[in-house]
Amino acid sequence: MMNAAIEINNLTYSYDDLPVLNNLSFSIQRGDFFIIIGPNGSGKTTLMKIISGLAKLQHGDLTILDRSIHNYTRKAFAQTIAFVPQIAPPDFPFTVTELVLMGRSPHLGPLGLEREKDLEIAQKAMAFTGVEHLSHRKMDQLSGGEQQRVYIARAICQNPQIILLDEPTASLDLTHQVRIMDMMETLKKEKNVTVVMVSHDVNLAAMYGERLLLLKAGRIVSLGHSKEVLTYHSLEEAYGCMILVDESPIGKYPRVTLVPNKHMIADR
Repeated sequence: MMNAAIEINNLTYSYDDLPVLNNLSFSIQRGDFFIIIGPNGSGKTTLMKIISGLAKLQHGDLTILDRSIHNYTRKAFAQTIAFVPQIAPPDFPFTVTELVLMGRSPHLGPLGLEREKDLEIAQKAMAFTGVEHLSHRKMDQLSGGEQQRVYIARAICQNPQIILLDEPTASLDLTHQVRIMDMMETLKKEKNVTVVMVSHDVNLAAMYGERLLLLKAGRIVSLGHSKEVLTYHSLEEAYGCMILVDESPIGKYPRVTLVPNKHMIADR
């Protein structure tokens, strides 16, 4: 598929003898905001690790921008894809500027020395993510939301065509959740970057995702636009709990509401 940023065919992956992903086939179009959802243990993070190159492809084909993942050098791959992990490494003894500048590594010469241009790119990335005022602070002095924005700034500094994010809004308050999602939407529109995100929040996925992939136990339950994926039947199959799906009051996309057990039992 010539317009695909990522194309996956017959992807299967196992840890030891335990299957985690089972014969997945789908594509992500260039410039899409693509969100992967599903319950714990559905294979979301494993899939993201394979696409990011952190886990080795076992069975199947993975094509990035019309080029097999096997045909990328490490440097060329890092110039193409940036990955933002869910959990920051503990005790990271770097300043914000030092960490963001690491995103320039794939673009540096043999001596690995940053030029003035690299610092300018880093400063623009920090301004875009709203962390420029923290530039001289140590990473372990920042809140979770601030750290997440710094890692996004580092990813932007790589100047990638594709950015992967593993649950970037996990453990953040509502303000920072929306801020990060808006940031990715702006990046997609202004830079035509393909955004691929894992999320547990199906309502954020409905609001921002152009296409959603719903997984359960390593298999595809549904793939498509939010109205096609976030249906009562698909969500019940994937999550196994009672939910309500109606239209959001602020847009023409689904709103998902969990129904607690206490409201499922009629008063006696």
